[in-house]
Amino acid sequence: MGTPNLVLDLARIRSDAHNGTLSVDYLIDIIEQQQHRIKRLEADKRQLAERLAKYEPEAAPRPDTNEPQNRNASYSVEAEEKRRQQRSGRRRRREKSPGRTPTEQKFAAAQKYEDVYPDGVEPATCHLVRERAVWRFIANKAVRVGYRIYAGPDGKEPPIPGVTPRCEYGIEILVVLAFLVYVVGMSIDKACVIMCFFCELPLAKSQADALLRQLAQHWEVEYETLCDMLVHAAVVYMDETGWKVGNEKCSMWTFASQLHRVFLFGCHKDDATLDAMLPPDKFDGIGVSDNAKVYYQRFTRGQKCWAHLLRKAIKLALEYPDNTKYQGFLDALLQIYYDAKRVAADKRLGEEGRKQKVVDLVDRLARLLLPHMEATDGNATVAEQEFTALANEIGTLLMAEELFTFVLHPEVDPTNNLTEREERPSTQDRKAGRTNKTTKGARRRSVIMSVLHSLRVNMEDFKLVSVVKEIEKWMKEGISLFTKQWEEMQERLRAKAAAEAATANTV
Repeated sequence: MGTPNLVLDLARIRSDAHNGTLSVDYLIDIIEQQQHRIKRLEADKRQLAERLAKYEPEAAPRPDTNEPQNRNASYSVEAEEKRRQQRSGRRRRREKSPGRTPTEQKFAAAQKYEDVYPDGVEPATCHLVRERAVWRFIANKAVRVGYRIYAGPDGKEPPIPGVTPRCEYGIEILVVLAFLVYVVGMSIDKACVIMCFFCELPLAKSQADALLRQLAQHWEVEYETLCDMLVHAAVVYMDETGWKVGNEKCSMWTFASQLHRVFLFGCHKDDATLDAMLPPDKFDGIGVSDNAKVYYQRFTRGQKCWAHLLRKAIKLALEYPDNTKYQGFLDALLQIYYDAKRVAADKRLGEEGRKQKVVDLVDRLARLLLPHMEATDGNATVAEQEFTALANEIGTLLMAEELFTFVLHPEVDPTNNLTEREERPSTQDRKAGRTNKTTKGARRRSVIMSVLHSLRVNMEDFKLVSVVKEIEKWMKEGISLFTKQWEEMQERLRAKAAAEAATANTV
């Protein structure tokens, strides 16, 4: 419509308009041409403004004020004051901090005083070197204790019993705080309120955060020891679920052996993470897991979780109650599972007897699966596709010999429900949005949860008094329960290697 590059002759247009000879098509062509020209000039203007903004920020293009600029902006008065200060170029004046309370003032405010002398040294030969005020729990109440620390003739200062270096809170306070946050699942704010209400301990959120960080640093060696012992465990249960570090989606992994628990927050669900925790060239135990891809043909001996498989069969039977095939399959599968559990619990059976029972169970399961292990065509219903996929999945695990390992080894459970129970509080935290903001926070959570949950497994009486007593014993002796277990394990491994070497030399 019209010709391009029309010459805009205003005099001619005005004359034709008066004479009545100005055509509508000609006007439309001119308007269209001018619109294209305006768009091109606006684009050139934006490009030039963007280049110029690097050298003159005030020349940056301004957005259209008719459109909302930030739908996620805060509408509070405080946020508006901050925005005004930024526009004016003034920095917000921060309130002057009162600063750190002097040690002398804290010591003078103590409600109780104690003297600390080196072990085995006569008090008369010691001299005062330091005074420290420390919050302690005494009779379930927070009390500030003033410690007068005396050094012996050699000048060495004794540690305060139950207090980590440079900390102004007893280890019992750190343990209670960690238990509330990482075992009970409270937020740090609520944990501070609880400790203030019940124990009269004035504790700010920033202080609590610092205490948890100190505790994780103090237990770093214990965490590494737990990871080392996990590699040499006879049976390891594992499970993983989603987690977040900041805005990054990642995973948390839970590992459990007979006496130890290891948590790994903020990791990736991949082979690299699993290889780091259970190196293939070192881990020779039985791995109990679900049928996630990362576990496929991963262990020399594996046990796949029956609960995951049965849930899928139960789901089909409940969603399609009129389909007798699904219900019949579920009944037969449950019967095989129950019979396998009875065989595993039968202490009268020896190794050969268990192998024969497994052969019978494998034969029964294979006959159940065979009619359903065909590929579905494109016309199959969603239910049929799910049913066939389940039959094929069970068949693959059956051929991989990862379904009846628990029958041959009665100490193994047929499910990984143990790790699912262990990670349940963390999944609740995830639902409430209480994940980690940084990788350091994820590491701190991994360390503290691993040590506390491992203590719970190893101690008959997992209570505050007994836990604090055990940890104070570590601090006094310089070696923890887990380090002792690791040294004993190393001794057994060396003895086993020596016996195998002697046997090889004899042959």
